[in-house]
Amino acid sequence: MARTVPSPLLYADTARSADMLYFGRFSVPDPFIAFGLRGKKIAVLNALEFGRARKASGFDTVLPLEPWLEKARAKNPKAGAAEVIALLARHYKLRAFTVSSDFPLGLADKLRALGLKLAPLPALFPEREIKTAAEAAALREGNRCSALGIAAAETLLRKSKIKAGKLVLDGRPLTSERLKTAIEIACLEAGALSIDTIAAGGDQACDPHERGHGPLRAHELIVVDVFPRVTATGYHGDMTRTFLKGRASEKQHHLVAAVRTAQLAALDAVRAGVNGRHVHQQCLNVFERHGFETKRTPKGSVGFFHGTGHGLGLDVHETPRVSSVDYILKKGSVITVEPGLYYPGLGGCRIEDVVQITDGKPKMLSSFHYDWEIR
Repeated sequence: MARTVPSPLLYADTARSADMLYFGRFSVPDPFIAFGLRGKKIAVLNALEFGRARKASGFDTVLPLEPWLEKARAKNPKAGAAEVIALLARHYKLRAFTVSSDFPLGLADKLRALGLKLAPLPALFPEREIKTAAEAAALREGNRCSALGIAAAETLLRKSKIKAGKLVLDGRPLTSERLKTAIEIACLEAGALSIDTIAAGGDQACDPHERGHGPLRAHELIVVDVFPRVTATGYHGDMTRTFLKGRASEKQHHLVAAVRTAQLAALDAVRAGVNGRHVHQQCLNVFERHGFETKRTPKGSVGFFHGTGHGLGLDVHETPRVSSVDYILKKGSVITVEPGLYYPGLGGCRIEDVVQITDGKPKMLSSFHYDWEIR
């Protein structure tokens, strides 16, 4: 006999919880209660959000918080979310819930003390991994915004002049900060919010998550990584291109060519039923053939020391991961493909695109050119 899985329970806001946004398709800035009941979705919201939720959310039932809170406080003047959830559970004859692994610990302790059973799951909604046509379209829109941000950075690089080895624009040094501002404005004007944008040059780009700071220099590789969240949908874009203003050395040409070759090899291997580890190995094989070694040093790792890609959706990093870990890729999943090489003194390069997995050639959800040397 199949075991019944308890109803999902969530207590979160939608800015920090992709699960809550996925569950209700409704944006709320403060934590609130939501749960499942025999295939239906129920939310409990205060007066501030109640009317809007009834009109615009994906919940089947929206309950007003205040009457439930009053009932709970009739017995305990200090009652809060835990006591309201316990009342709702008794009302709907629920004794147990499934929760996400990041469910608030303090709230979980109170609920268990009130007699409820909670079963944490690694993924509360594993179906999030497979993207519908509408979700794929939302991700394509996210990447359109990414491309506009990258284009804004490229425009500034093209307009800049080289003076004493540094980049100058409108009489002032062209800095990472100026590039990031241009990127974020372009994304905002397109309807997306770009936070933690990366525009890092020279040795800074050799730390893949270094955002970049200070003046940019001529003849150095500049990694531009833009991963905005579309305001209307909550879905992300995630694209990376690498630029250089000036003249690239032979070694820099070799580095960038190897990264692009690795990306193409990985894209060629991506399809439903393939192990993500195999896709990752294609990048490793290319880098080995081109003579690029990965190793740890006292100052940090060099070479290719991160995964080839990750899932993309309501979270900028979600299931699956395409790396040295075994994971069979599924049809409909959306992933990034972003190999990179990083060598202080030579520079860093990463090239990233987004694809949806099919039974054959992956469907591209991002589009921007690969010309990188700006004279």
